[in-house]
Amino acid sequence: MNYSKKNVTQIDVQGKKVLLRCDFNVPQDKATGAITDDKRIRAALPTIQYLLEHKAAVVACSHLGKPKGTWKESLTLAPVAERLQELLGQPVIFAKDIVGEDAKAKAAALQPGQIMLLENLRFDPREEKNDPSFAKELAEFGEIYVSDAFGTVHRAHASTAGVAAYLPAVSGFLIGRELEVMGKALDDPARPFVAILGGAKVSDKIAVIENLLNKADKILIGGGMAYTFIKAQGFEVGSSLLEADKVDFAAQMIEKAKAKGVELLLPVDTIVADSFAADAAAQTVGVDAIPEGWMGLDIGPKTIEAFQKAIAGAGTIVWNGPMGVFEFDRFAEGTRAVARAVAQSGGVSIVGGGDSAAAVEQLGFADQITHISTGGGASLEFLEGKELPGVACLMDE
Repeated sequence: MNYSKKNVTQIDVQGKKVLLRCDFNVPQDKATGAITDDKRIRAALPTIQYLLEHKAAVVACSHLGKPKGTWKESLTLAPVAERLQELLGQPVIFAKDIVGEDAKAKAAALQPGQIMLLENLRFDPREEKNDPSFAKELAEFGEIYVSDAFGTVHRAHASTAGVAAYLPAVSGFLIGRELEVMGKALDDPARPFVAILGGAKVSDKIAVIENLLNKADKILIGGGMAYTFIKAQGFEVGSSLLEADKVDFAAQMIEKAKAKGVELLLPVDTIVADSFAADAAAQTVGVDAIPEGWMGLDIGPKTIEAFQKAIAGAGTIVWNGPMGVFEFDRFAEGTRAVARAVAQSGGVSIVGGGDSAAAVEQLGFADQITHISTGGGASLEFLEGKELPGVACLMDE
């Protein structure tokens, strides 16, 4: 896939209407609808401010939640418009519909340096179907399309890919940064290139492991997915998370890594508990000695030491997925130690979205990481080497 895409600074936006796809899919308080974390809105500000300062008239759009093509008052973007207005310090005009009369009238009256926000794109069933008629109606709001919602680029929806058939399409700063940092890590990494994979399931990471075996020098595996690899080595895993149908795959990957000269580091010890609870009885055992009925909930101290050593000399590190059940403090040490090692490595460090990003922020290491991806599913598909529809549709440099 070509990661060299035109960005918003390489196109003249002055006096033009710009359709801007943002990712305003923010968490909200279920009872009050109040936004509980505005990180995604803040992340969009550099691109919005650039466009407004360069006298573009901005028609912003986003989805929120999963309304499944029906109107849900609880998923209106009105609170987002309010918060965006506070952060920008200028009015944000809010359309009460998406491509209806209100949106059309407000877009027609929009002046350079002004911004409006359309209602939730997914209220229209045509959005997720990438219906050309909906993409065409959205495209009529702009002369240029700027895509800045990295969290949605793995979806071929009308607003993420379809509109590019009707407008010149470039990336905003958010997507530009993802392509620059993650694209380089996969295409031309500073070596040694260390990939750290965790999280619950091997099945979620099959394509990632296969792709990284052709690119990485070392692959470290922790989290729930590690127990399938431990089983593949012939050890019993008690009641740990196990995907029995993926044991053969894990065994093949161990062999493949050997054949390719990739160092595959698996846990040598683990912290096991007698139940899945924060206050469960726990003990540290070798992976060859997991007691029956006990479950592994974190990597052990010897594994932490081996992982830290592998990370310390890395030129490039890509990390996706926690090492244990980091939501329970007693089983967070593996994730905490890996986060610390990545932060202190001195190499280019990239943390994939989702749980690993949450862990790095929660543990206070976010400002020491080169790049924290803004898209969970998108960053995973990026690591799989898949073509991302919302990136492929942008103009090449």
